[in-house]
Amino acid sequence: MSSIDKQQYDVVVIGGGPGGYKCSITAAKLGLKVACIDKNAIFGGTCLRVGCIPSKALLHISHEYTKAKNDLLKFGINITGINFDLQQMLNYTNARVEELGNGIDYLFNLFKVTKIHGIGKIHSCKPGNLEVLVNDNILKTKNIVIATGSEASALPGIDIDEQKILSSTGALSLTEIPKKMVVIGAGAIGLEMSSLWSRLGTDVTVVEFSNRIAASVDSELSNALLISLQKQGIKFLLNTKVEEIGQNSVQISAGNIEADKILVAIGRTPNYEINDKIIKNNRGFIEVNSKYETNIKGIFAIGDVIGGIMLAHKAEEEGIAVAEVISGQSPHVDYEIIPSVIYTYPAVSSVGKTEEELKDANRKYKVGKCQFAANGRAKITDIAEGFVKVLVCSVTDTILGVHIIGAYADTLINEAAVAMAYGAAAEDIYRICHSHPDINEAFRDACIDAFFKK
Repeated sequence: MSSIDKQQYDVVVIGGGPGGYKCSITAAKLGLKVACIDKNAIFGGTCLRVGCIPSKALLHISHEYTKAKNDLLKFGINITGINFDLQQMLNYTNARVEELGNGIDYLFNLFKVTKIHGIGKIHSCKPGNLEVLVNDNILKTKNIVIATGSEASALPGIDIDEQKILSSTGALSLTEIPKKMVVIGAGAIGLEMSSLWSRLGTDVTVVEFSNRIAASVDSELSNALLISLQKQGIKFLLNTKVEEIGQNSVQISAGNIEADKILVAIGRTPNYEINDKIIKNNRGFIEVNSKYETNIKGIFAIGDVIGGIMLAHKAEEEGIAVAEVISGQSPHVDYEIIPSVIYTYPAVSSVGKTEEELKDANRKYKVGKCQFAANGRAKITDIAEGFVKVLVCSVTDTILGVHIIGAYADTLINEAAVAMAYGAAAEDIYRICHSHPDINEAFRDACIDAFFKK
């Protein structure tokens, strides 16, 4: 060792992504001495650097471009010579990523979290005498939190070189518009990347092994989104198995699909280098108890490395919960009301149970719906595609699930999450006055529809 850090920490967090930095800041607010380690210069994890933030920035920019090009004339706004500069789009995105990274630095400084660049490895697993090795230094700590996230999954035998065959990371850093792209996988990442590049002029074909896109969402929304994306020019091959991937083509049973870029978007796998004494399950995820503690006392794990839904805000909730556990509190994360969003246009969002899940559980329920075409704000702003769907218990009137497809589905779903967190019934939302004309009235109207159904 080049040197030894004699300082004793209460918590050392390995990983500076959403779960890790939220855990660090919360623990510091609760009076603990905290260090957070990340191998990247910009803290914020995959989400900030090469995931959620840059993808949503580019999705927004590309949508603004297509809106200006195709939709403004109906409002009486006539713009000619519309074009775009891909490098400037990337520059804008990178600048916002850097700003947000600086924001994390500011919060670390404000709450006195020690920030360390490097690869943190567990050096000692002895309870009460835990040690983390980083940059040839040993950090002594009472608790360790593993928050190292995930990485893109690859198909067996396929080399993702980020040149011809891409992960989502490579798809977000292309400096030229591909002529043809094949996207393997019709989950959130595949659909969002398909939308982005299709808007900018790429001929996109999505290959999906399942019989529908966005397989985890309510099937009615999945079908509606498929129709919408097909109208936008994206081609889909469902129930289709990829047999082989070459540098410029994808082999399926029906033949070859030519492409100059191939995006593999089949999911994510846990990313960690941990001590062999920590138990993993047969899928490679770290096993934890109800308090997120591993089999070794004082060593915790959160976020993508423990499985479940791989969402940044889920990792954040677990990070906050672990900080509170270490501080002696008894937090609770309600996994039934964690919203999920696909940031296509229209966006798709969900919270709670789907109709399929309620049917499988033999649960008696009612469906309330409101089409955005019946919403005044949506109509006058020309975002009337889609609907709000509310699933309500037939006996208690309690809201069991909310599913939205529409321009503001990503924002609107959070009102539903708050309602469900407080055990709201459809009648509760019916009795709450909403501003008019506003998009949120669609959620209220769907609840009213459900309440009056027998």
